[in-house]
Amino acid sequence: MNIYVSNLSFNVQDEDLKEFFAEYGEVTSAKVITDKFTGRSRGFGFVEMSDDAAAQKALQELDGATVEGRAIKVSEAKPREQRPNNGGGGGGGRRNFGGGGGGNRW
Repeated sequence: MNIYVSNLSFNVQDEDLKEFFAEYGEVTSAKVITDKFTGRSRGFGFVEMSDDAAAQKALQELDGATVEGRAIKVSEAKPREQRPNNGGGGGGGRRNFGGGGGGNRW
């Protein structure tokens, strides 16, 4: 099961996240999501557990738990939606601000 964990302290690292959940069963992966430019934590992450029953128990017991002074939120991760890569586009808008955009990014 893939688990979404939010409201994490910016000090929490991958290994810390893994340790929080390891108490409930085998953790196959734990990843704190970081900003690609600064490398700083974005305050959320994902944990994968191989045993769904253990993952459910972790969900129930860790949701709302206080970690480093913050009440974390724990839920089952939703599958990532596929976003169309149609190049986007700019808006029009008033006063000559808008427009532009569009095109492919490669």
